[in-house]
Amino acid sequence: MNQLNREAPSALPTKFIQFGEGNFLRAFVDWQIDLLNERTGLNAGVTVVRPISRPDFPLLDTQGGVYTTLIRGLNEAGEPVKEYRKITCVQREIDLGHAYADYLALAHNPDVRFVVSNTTEAGIAVNDTDRYEDAPATTYPAKLTRLLHERFSFFKGAADKGVVLLPCELIDHNGDALKAAIKHFAKLWALGEGFDKWLDTACTFCSTLVDRIVTGYPRDEIAAIEEELGYHDKFLVTAEYFYLFVIEGPDWLAKELKLDGANLNVKLVKDITPYKQRKVGVLNGGHTAMVPVALLAGVETVGEAVDDPVVGPFLLTTLDKEIIPALPLPREELDPFAADVLRRFRNPYIHHRLESIALNSWSKYAARVLPQLLTYQAQHGAVPRRLVLSLAATMRLYKGGVIKLADDAVNLEWFAQAWPRVASGEWSLAEIARQWLANAALWGRDLNEVPGLTEALGRALAAIEDSGVRRVLESWKEDGAV
Repeated sequence: MNQLNREAPSALPTKFIQFGEGNFLRAFVDWQIDLLNERTGLNAGVTVVRPISRPDFPLLDTQGGVYTTLIRGLNEAGEPVKEYRKITCVQREIDLGHAYADYLALAHNPDVRFVVSNTTEAGIAVNDTDRYEDAPATTYPAKLTRLLHERFSFFKGAADKGVVLLPCELIDHNGDALKAAIKHFAKLWALGEGFDKWLDTACTFCSTLVDRIVTGYPRDEIAAIEEELGYHDKFLVTAEYFYLFVIEGPDWLAKELKLDGANLNVKLVKDITPYKQRKVGVLNGGHTAMVPVALLAGVETVGEAVDDPVVGPFLLTTLDKEIIPALPLPREELDPFAADVLRRFRNPYIHHRLESIALNSWSKYAARVLPQLLTYQAQHGAVPRRLVLSLAATMRLYKGGVIKLADDAVNLEWFAQAWPRVASGEWSLAEIARQWLANAALWGRDLNEVPGLTEALGRALAAIEDSGVRRVLESWKEDGAV
């Protein structure tokens, strides 16, 4: 069986510089660029920059930049889909630790127009120790500032040689954050007013929202997959069928990217906030609300939870009755997205363990679920009982004995002290509910002030302790109220 490699030299001009060689960008951004090349004639090549040298990990160049994506999941009709694609848009990969001169030479290429990145949530960071002459600097923004200044200098500040920056790091307003970080190093290094103005007028910093589960290299399945393909591919990457790329940017960007007629799930918008709220509320909030309930009901994976006879209806009703109505978006925007989310949860090719999602449950609940709980209470004058049950189930999960808990040490220690007080009779279930809701450091306020919440949480904890979550859900189902 042959090793996958580029069959002929590629003539695609490098229009994209990509910081990060990881699975996500290769199965998300590069996959879309490859489709744009095919469908619209974008004619864009990608040069990948490996920000942190990894001598033990081969470069994409060893396969001529070519690799395979395997996209699997359920389509809009709920039917299983499995699609292979050879990605050919990547031209080369540069390891900054060994080819820094080649990296700076990218700034001299007149074809370069876009910079994309995914350097983890901690990647857009600044310090006062990186220097202009470092080869390379330690932080991603410092590396990028050096490259942009090289381009500014080489083309003598030409306005048409600016770039469009599309950071994909999972932080709010990532475009603004990246620009602020670059401005930090421009000031630290005294690069001058001309460069500062060029950043403002010639470069476009776009905030983005990216959404696709990329499961990476299928180590357990690779032998069967390569037998089916007929070749070896050490860079093969798997991902789910669903994807969404939202870009907050100017209208002219659609023409530059040739989005018209591409039939891609790319949205160019003026304000990314509603899409962020939709994803956090429905996808992340649905996950967070379901996970503790499902774990206490004896379920192990997301797919099993959605198909469970009582946990599945609990999730559906929670989304329909308590989460979606509390989001500041029209239902015609939310309902189709919720349908996509449920198909993603049912994806038979992804075995997403609930225990892994339960990591840092309390910060997730505060950010993803609490806003909908409070909005529902304000709208209806009553607390949403399913979101309250999820809150109680999370508290019960932190009693221990179900999964290995991983959270902020302060939260773990609080429950390590609190549950024994309940066991000894010092605290009632109503009291542990009251004490935890008073945690203003977590919630941002004393939640005992929310009418009806303290009492409802105490009752939910009692129901779980007396009957167990599954029996609670079964009784709700019998009443037609799951």
